[in-house]
Amino acid sequence: MVRLVGVDLPRNKRIVYSLTYIHGIGLTSARKIVELANISPETRTNDLTTEETVALRQTLEESDLKLEGDLRRFNGLNIKRLNEINCHRGKRHRNNLPVRGQRTRTNARSRRGSKKTVTGKKK
Repeated sequence: MVRLVGVDLPRNKRIVYSLTYIHGIGLTSARKIVELANISPETRTNDLTTEETVALRQTLEESDLKLEGDLRRFNGLNIKRLNEINCHRGKRHRNNLPVRGQRTRTNARSRRGSKKTVTGKKK
């Protein structure tokens, strides 16, 4: 089992795809990391040698990427700052509404949660 940056990587996947399980690494940066570490992208995670694992670990440390806890903390502090200065985006975060200008009359279900039916008002 390979453990990088506090994350257990899946065993039977190719190394490029298993690196994407680390928060902050997408497919493009995973490909760059594997290339910098001189590892074949076709290699499965459970087929990595200890030298390749050490090379991956070193490459991740040398990169200027924010990963896992640092990235989550950074994003959380940004949202907290928006809330504190009471800007429009901060208010939307606070009320669990879409932040980036999406409509809410219909859709936005994933952000607002499941429907809560309100009974019809009789005249």
